Amino acid sequence: MRKILMAVALAAGAFFALNSASAAEKVRIGYWTSGVSLGYGTVLESKNFLAKHGIDAQFVHFPGVNGPLSALASGSIDLAFGAPLAGVFSASSEGVPVKIFAATQPADVQFVVPADSPITRLSELKGRKIGMSPAGSSVAVIAGTILQESAGIGPQDFSLVGGNESRLAQFLAQKQIDAAALRSVTISQLTGLHVRSLGTFADEWKALTHSDAVPYIGVGAVNSKLAEQHPQTVANVIAALRDTLEWGHSHPEEVVELLQKQANLPLHDAQVYVSHWDSMNRITFEPADIRTLKRQHSVFVSSGAIKGQLDNSLFDTAPYQSAKSIK
Repeated sequence: MRKILMAVALAAGAFFALNSASAAEKVRIGYWTSGVSLGYGTVLESKNFLAKHGIDAQFVHFPGVNGPLSALASGSIDLAFGAPLAGVFSASSEGVPVKIFAATQPADVQFVVPADSPITRLSELKGRKIGMSPAGSSVAVIAGTILQESAGIGPQDFSLVGGNESRLAQFLAQKQIDAAALRSVTISQLTGLHVRSLGTFADEWKALTHSDAVPYIGVGAVNSKLAEQHPQTVANVIAALRDTLEWGHSHPEEVVELLQKQANLPLHDAQVYVSHWDSMNRITFEPADIRTLKRQHSVFVSSGAIKGQLDNSLFDTAPYQSAKSIK
């Protein structure tokens, strides 16, 4: 009888452990569908990389860049693979239970003006209307930091006009704004509008920080509870994100087809997006990446773009290291 009872107990324990593990693998993943995340997210949803690694994913789409971060704060989603870095820094300092598990989106962004504009330098943007991602986004924070630190233009010295990339391009064409901070992929997609670059985020940041580091605008962020209680689940998601990145690199024509069918992108726009695949998307969290993120926080704070101290526990490297051994 004791043997039978013990066997039943062991079976029950295994049953509940299995159910617990199964429940932990259900992950609500959010992303912004009007920016760089659109193409990558489309491939991630369309392929079975998450299921391959045991993740039962529920995708949640957001029309605004700050949507995924707000949803993480409210508990509406568990994870975002392209959360705005500046917003994550601010949320963490305010006590939002969030962790960064990867650097995912380099700042492949440029300051541009119409080709016939008399403006030739960043310093000439003082008093002008500048279009960029909405206030609070990483693009807006990096742009504001560069303008202040490199060109002497404070936040009160220009008018920020927020919007998604297509809307900003329209504003430029209609002369409603004087300049814009646009992603390189968007600039390449423009066919009826000719623009001239005043400088890239990468070059301006290198000059500002006296380093070779390229800043990030997006990071992988996860609810602290999930990261702490189920780190292997986060590692499995990272493995799936990595597989998506590698598949997109090696299957450009198929990515173009997916973007046309699933994201409703015109053929030209889809082809341009794929040509920038490697420069826009990353899954990395090496010591050099963390040093870059810490430098960004320091520069953001010193420029007044964000407030609060940086808690090193914000960077959770364990799932990334674990994912390295996942095939």
